[in-house]
Amino acid sequence: MRNAQSGHVPLSKPLFSAQAAKLVELFKGTDATTIQTLMRISSSKVKAVKELYDHWSDGPGSQIPAIDGFTGDIYSGLQVRTWSDDDRRYAQKHLVILSGLYGGLRPCDGIMPYRLEMGYRLPDGRSMYDFWGGSIASLLSEKHPILNLSAVEYTKAVLPYVSAQVITPKFLTISPKTGQPTFVAVHAKIARGAFARWVIQHQIKDTVELIKFKELGYTYNKVMSTNEQPVFVCKEFSGLGLSVRSTLI
Repeated sequence: MRNAQSGHVPLSKPLFSAQAAKLVELFKGTDATTIQTLMRISSSKVKAVKELYDHWSDGPGSQIPAIDGFTGDIYSGLQVRTWSDDDRRYAQKHLVILSGLYGGLRPCDGIMPYRLEMGYRLPDGRSMYDFWGGSIASLLSEKHPILNLSAVEYTKAVLPYVSAQVITPKFLTISPKTGQPTFVAVHAKIARGAFARWVIQHQIKDTVELIKFKELGYTYNKVMSTNEQPVFVCKEFSGLGLSVRSTLI
C-alpha cells in the first residue's frame, strides 16, 4: 500500500473498524517468525509488516483514503489520480473495496497501510473466511445487481452470502500466435480496474449499458457473453503503461 492522499472529500470511518482492531490485536501479539509463516513472506519483509501492526492506529490523523492506499494492477486500472471529487463522492456511495483487514471499505474510508490478504490464516488458526463469515455481504444491496470486479480470493468471502444478481465481466486478449481470445492475467486485472473507473466516471446505473465499455481496446463480444458474464475482447491491449508489471510482458 502507498501513503499518498489526494482529493478533498472528507474521510469516513470504516464500517468494520471494530473487527479490524481485533485482527490487529491478534497480530500485535504474534512474533515475526509466525507472521512470516502465516503470510508466506520473505524474512526481508516481515520486519516492516510487523512494524505496521505494532504502530497501527485508528486515529483520524493517521489515516489515508482507502482508494489512495492500495497498489496493484487492478488499482492501476482505476487511475484514481484522474478522479474528480464528484467521482469520489459517487464511488463512496456505490463502490465497495474488499479488504482482508477492514472487510469492506468505501473509497473515502480512512485506513492505515497494512498487509493482510484474504487467503491468509490467523494466529489463532482460523481462516480469514471463518473470521468474516457473511458479514461483508451485508454491505451490498439485495435489491440491485452487483458488479463483481474482485479477485476470486476475495469474492469467496462475499458471493456465497448474496442473493442478488451478480455480473462478473470477463476480459480476453487476442493471442498474436493463435488469433484466438486468451486470458492474460495482468491485462484482465488492469481491465477490471478500468471497468470500475468507467462505471464511476460515467455513473452507469443500468446494467444494459455495461456492454458499452470500450476502454483499453476492449469491445463487447455478444457471442461469448451471458447476462451474468459479459465478455470483452481486445485485439491489442492498450493499458501497458498503467502497470510496472504489464510493461514487462
